[in-house]
Amino acid sequence: MSAQKQPRIRSAVLTLCLCAGTTSAGATELVYYPLNPSFGGSPLNGPVLLNSAIATNKHKAPDIDSDRLGIEQRTPLQNFQESLERSILNRLSSAAASKLFDAQGNFVPGTLQTENFIITIADMGGGIFSVTTEDKSTGNVTTFQVSSLGGF
Repeated sequence: MSAQKQPRIRSAVLTLCLCAGTTSAGATELVYYPLNPSFGGSPLNGPVLLNSAIATNKHKAPDIDSDRLGIEQRTPLQNFQESLERSILNRLSSAAASKLFDAQGNFVPGTLQTENFIITIADMGGGIFSVTTEDKSTGNVTTFQVSSLGGF
C-alpha cells in the first residue's frame, strides 16, 4: 500500500468507529398484548379476526353424496315396513327362545330347527351349556358357552 492511502484508511476507520460509538441504542422492553379475545385481548378484535380467518380459509366442506356414502334414502312407508319386520322377528326369536328353557329357566339340551336356522344346545357339565346356531342357507356357524347356574 502506498503511504498516501494509509492515512485515509485510518481516518475512515476512526470516523466509522466514532459514529458507531456515539449513537445510542433505543431499545425498550418487549410487552405482549394479546390480540385474540379468547386469550385476554379486546372483544372488539373478535369480528376482525373472524373475517380475516374466513377470507383466508381455502378449505371447503366436501359435498355429501348419499349414494356414494351408501346411505339409502327411505320413505316413511319403508321405515314402517322395516320396523314391522323387526317386531315380528323379535317375537319369533322370543318364541324360539322359550322352547330352549324349561319352567325354572334352565336350558333344555337338544336341537331346535326353524326354516333358516338350526339351534343346538349341548350340556358341557358343571352347569355350562354350549349354544350353536347354524344358518341353513350359508352354512355359517356361531357357538358360545353360557352358564345356567342359578337360573334366570
